[in-house]
Amino acid sequence: MKTDVIKITSSGNNMELALAQADKMAVYKELGNKQALSLRLLTEETMAMLRAVAGDVNGEFWIEDNDGVYELHLKADVQMSREKRKQLLSAATTGRNEASRGLMGKIRSFFDVADGEPVFMGLYTPGTASESYDSLTWSMESYREWLRQYMEETREGAAEAWDEMEKSVVAHVADDVKVYIYNGIVEMTIIKKM
Repeated sequence: MKTDVIKITSSGNNMELALAQADKMAVYKELGNKQALSLRLLTEETMAMLRAVAGDVNGEFWIEDNDGVYELHLKADVQMSREKRKQLLSAATTGRNEASRGLMGKIRSFFDVADGEPVFMGLYTPGTASESYDSLTWSMESYREWLRQYMEETREGAAEAWDEMEKSVVAHVADDVKVYIYNGIVEMTIIKKM
């Protein structure tokens, strides 16, 4: 089953409709309270992440169910020039996008693209993404494994990144998060098995 595709924007348009899709899916699939809450919570986190994207981003949101595996999809065209991004971030006191803290903030950085290149904010991890910015794939589970390895090696920044992962609602509720980038389009899929 697939819900309606909702057109949303980073300025907040139709985000309530996206939340309603999560509620409708839960009712239609007769999910228990805990499962319905998980679906709603993941949708809320997705909408909050989109609101933090620099600039105006138009996207689509939908949920799919395939035999108890729920996929929350957010797909957006993220074309932005470096100059436009610089202008937007100059409004911040530090001149940096402070929303990149935490796991969802870092995932959000995939949607923060300048001249076709994702702004990774320290999220890029060897072995989890392709070399080309035109086509890139990232997975939360691969990232988690990378962090475990780097924690064992006591690499700089690994402890802070692990702490952010442990505090993340999405990391505790979702089974995986995958991000695909292709030709200026970013698609995030949050996977939850119920």
